[in-house]
Amino acid sequence: MRSTILSRPAIGPLMFVSVVISLSSLMQPLAAQTPRPSGTTSSNRQTPTVLAIRRASPAVVNIHGQKTVRATAAGMAGATGPDSFRQVNGMGTGVIIDPRGYVITNYHVVEDVDEILVTLDDGSTTTADLVSARVRNDLALIKVSVNRELPTIPRGTSSDLMVGESVIAIGNAFGYVHTSTEGIISALHRDVPVNETQEYSDLIQISAGINPGNSGGPLLNIDGEIIGINVAVRVGAQQIAFAIPVDQVVEIVTEMIDDHNEQRLLTGLRTNGGPRDGDGVTVAHVSASSPAARDGLKPGDRVVRVGSRPIDDRLDFALALLGVTPGEPLELAVERSGRQVDVAMQFDAAPRQASAATVEELAWSAIGIQARPVAESTIRRLNARMRTSYRGGLYITAVRPGSPADQQSIVPGDVMIGIHGWQTSNLADLAEIFDHPDMQRGPRAKFFIVRQEQTLFGHMQLAAQSGVKRR
Repeated sequence: MRSTILSRPAIGPLMFVSVVISLSSLMQPLAAQTPRPSGTTSSNRQTPTVLAIRRASPAVVNIHGQKTVRATAAGMAGATGPDSFRQVNGMGTGVIIDPRGYVITNYHVVEDVDEILVTLDDGSTTTADLVSARVRNDLALIKVSVNRELPTIPRGTSSDLMVGESVIAIGNAFGYVHTSTEGIISALHRDVPVNETQEYSDLIQISAGINPGNSGGPLLNIDGEIIGINVAVRVGAQQIAFAIPVDQVVEIVTEMIDDHNEQRLLTGLRTNGGPRDGDGVTVAHVSASSPAARDGLKPGDRVVRVGSRPIDDRLDFALALLGVTPGEPLELAVERSGRQVDVAMQFDAAPRQASAATVEELAWSAIGIQARPVAESTIRRLNARMRTSYRGGLYITAVRPGSPADQQSIVPGDVMIGIHGWQTSNLADLAEIFDHPDMQRGPRAKFFIVRQEQTLFGHMQLAAQSGVKRR
């Protein structure tokens, strides 16, 4: 049975008095009651906050879904067997940045979700696919399944924020969709450690109410423009919450989309331009014999339109290429020497590496772990306490049952600092280890982990693996 959180007061003397007072007010002469003219609205009610929420709300979506987690994550240490996993409901928020349905949210909102469900502003629900993610920055891009254009969030900048200015947060707080709260910017440039393995940097601290479900939602200025992505709250505190600045979000998401596009398209060009240039994207380099060189693009060209889409910055350009199919004709408008030139482009498909696998996939198949880099601040604290000099480590978040890691009693929470004599400071280090000829023969590798401020080691048998495709 659901607990009651709202209740009506019982009818008693106070209620009776309030009714009497209400009835007596109706007994005033008709002349004393001044009706508001039909069709008019008091200007005092349409405050800047009302207008800001009204402007941004159509581009805010609610995200929900289920993920499978080990029972140990729920405090059932030592649980094994088929009943050691359970389904957990998750919820969060996202913002639409492209009318085709591309949405930014926090990675932890969609991490390991079996099916991403998205509720739009009109109440309709659809599914979404994960396009790209940056785990260390806790950002993800998803694509909503729609066959119509959606409203996009008005974009502001976080470069000129002021402590004390009013801000508004919109989100799926505790499942109450499109909950709006208001506050001020309490501080800027906050570095916030979340746990032993993750730390956010350069965040906006706000006093607006943020709750579970707000993650991934927009932080707005009083003009209704997004200036940040709400990401975290201070547990046990009141009116202490944090958001990722929008300029940082734009830069990271642009890099994510560029990486995704490079896996699909061979363009042969590199571009420059800040997130708020507003006057296009400059071609910085064109590779010889590339599609860009073949079709006439030159360094210094400023791309101002792709197809029918105006291009104001690098994010616009990256998003425009998301819709391009290899071999499909594409019209670009560029400014060259003070005049506009139309360029007919046709990007080739990126070369495929059928035998290659991502380092994440190899870590799971060859070792049996999922891992993420440990925050630098955590390594510094660890080195100070243990009197060591580790450059970094990989925090183990999951272990595959029956894998080499499982057989060697490696558990989530361990920090892997080395394999076969090489340090594992990050996933790039792990990729180089997998690529090394000595590892291709599948040796019995010595590994080192840190557990409860102790360095432990063991040996595991790794199967021979194919090359690594970095991403």
